[in-house]
Amino acid sequence: MLNTRFFTIVGITLSAAAMRLVPHPPNITPIAAMALFGGVYFANKRTALLIPLAAMYLSDLALGFFIYDFGWFHGFMPFVYAGFVVTVCLGFLVRRRLTPLMVGGAALTGSVMFFIVTNFGAWLVGNLYPKTLAGLAGCYVAAVPFFRNSLAGDALYALLFFGGFALAQRYLPVLRAEPVAIPAHVCLNQNP
Repeated sequence: MLNTRFFTIVGITLSAAAMRLVPHPPNITPIAAMALFGGVYFANKRTALLIPLAAMYLSDLALGFFIYDFGWFHGFMPFVYAGFVVTVCLGFLVRRRLTPLMVGGAALTGSVMFFIVTNFGAWLVGNLYPKTLAGLAGCYVAAVPFFRNSLAGDALYALLFFGGFALAQRYLPVLRAEPVAIPAHVCLNQNP
């Protein structure tokens, strides 16, 4: 039997990654929201990491070979993927208590962590800034305008993904998570 919920979540993830390939303002992409969404909604943690990472890599391949000409890998990718993994892991924390406030807090935290990790990587492996504390500070300062866009994009797409999926679950019972069965021995040990 096909698991409609699982394939819907996979579809949302792949669609989010494909959205990187259409024109968009700098850094307003659904990638961080996709990572957070995957961390929350894929039941298996390994799957929650692998499917969003695979979707991200597929879109990177398309960008690398057809748009930016960096091929299958560039030196900055490990930092991008590390920031992405941090956001998926934030999703693991949110799944314990899924509320709009938790999603918003995780989206903000993920944005900040991604900014810190990726700009450190740009400073470390790039040639634009001297390898000094002043160079690192200059790298972060230069990235602030892009960070504003990242915050806006992460908030927008988190709202769309989480709000849209919550609405879909409300009207399509097949998308709701299966209830967790309580083992009989637990029920027998409880007082009425």
